[in-house]
Amino acid sequence: MTTSRFWHGFADMHVVKDREVVIASGDGATITDTNGKTYIDATAALWFCNVGYGRKEISDAVAEQLTRLHGYSSFGAYTTDATLRAAERLTSLSPIPNAVVFLASGGSDAIDTAGKLARRYWDVVGKPNKTLMVSREHAYHGMHALGTSLGGMPIMQAGYGGEPFVNEVVRVPALDVEATAKLFEQRRDEIALFVGEPVIGAGGVIPPTETYWRDISALCRQYDVLLVADEVITGFGRTGRMWGTQRYDIKPDMITFAKGVTSGYMPLGGVLVGERVRAPFWDEPIAGAVFRHGYTYSGHSGAAAAAIANLDIIERERLVERVATLEPILDTAVRRLQGAPMVGETRTVGLTAAVAIKPAILEKDPATVEKVVAASLHHGVASRVLRGHAVHISPPFVITEQQIDAMVDGIGNALEDVAAVGAWN
Repeated sequence: MTTSRFWHGFADMHVVKDREVVIASGDGATITDTNGKTYIDATAALWFCNVGYGRKEISDAVAEQLTRLHGYSSFGAYTTDATLRAAERLTSLSPIPNAVVFLASGGSDAIDTAGKLARRYWDVVGKPNKTLMVSREHAYHGMHALGTSLGGMPIMQAGYGGEPFVNEVVRVPALDVEATAKLFEQRRDEIALFVGEPVIGAGGVIPPTETYWRDISALCRQYDVLLVADEVITGFGRTGRMWGTQRYDIKPDMITFAKGVTSGYMPLGGVLVGERVRAPFWDEPIAGAVFRHGYTYSGHSGAAAAAIANLDIIERERLVERVATLEPILDTAVRRLQGAPMVGETRTVGLTAAVAIKPAILEKDPATVEKVVAASLHHGVASRVLRGHAVHISPPFVITEQQIDAMVDGIGNALEDVAAVGAWN
């Protein structure tokens, strides 16, 4: 095998360049590599393949659109019919009343868009000093400059010169309402937005407390701070509701989304924008109120066609309801691993879970989770590492109960393999 020339994301290329796992095909909740080995996809690729693999309905819709008109600019007055249909569909599903949508190519674009729009909004309404953005520890908000700065995992920011790319960012503890209230009071005239994932995803599948989002929503209203719900992972059914915003009764001004909007069949992301933020740019005669922002592929017609076909499947097959049905089944299965070697705790929300390794084990060998993920492949399960401490589970919504059991059993076997070698028992 020749050494790869493809630079993988989040990878030590010293190791990966000779050890690629090359995926050739997929069907439902399984993927098959170029050696013919099939795995249960424990992560829906990167949280995104909600409707599963092999959906010809989506590929046919994209092919038809690409043949007729593959894409066109959305700058100025231009757009395409597919873009308008996707926008109508997305805003009809929005938990924010009377929303409009700004389309981009993925979640990192969406976060940058929301951050810039928040600051532009405050400038337009005469409060240009409101530039500070508040995020949370353990958060992940994409990998553009703003998203990297907003993220709450230090390893993501290490090695870039010691300073954040965007300085006007302050982080608060992940579930600490009191600390957030104190910051809001101290810097009440400076804060432009608070951004948070309904359930912290890449940071370790950390669910909120029962009252967390109710209290944060109230604080944002009290201190006149725009609330941005980052639903790049939780949107389109992952928590058992169409939006995590609905499950946790969050009252956002904007929602960022991506991933499950097309189930990854085409790259698409965007921001749902509520009436308050849209008003100066759409509805009120404010001179100079223009949001000078956009991407080459904003509203790409092929991606729009994929979104429409994907949402058709989610609604027709009642896949959001299926996630709610499978949640206790996944939770019960994952809880079996609490007695497995090295496991500290498990966390489950919707069709998402984390299997966390005991801190004492990680102190002895920080690479333990990576070893478990590698061993899982030998047991027919494809997974990945969450924040260096947990095994990631977020399968396609079409996974069967039998596949859930097989997936959890495979991870359990991998834990035993690694524990035996490490002699952690």
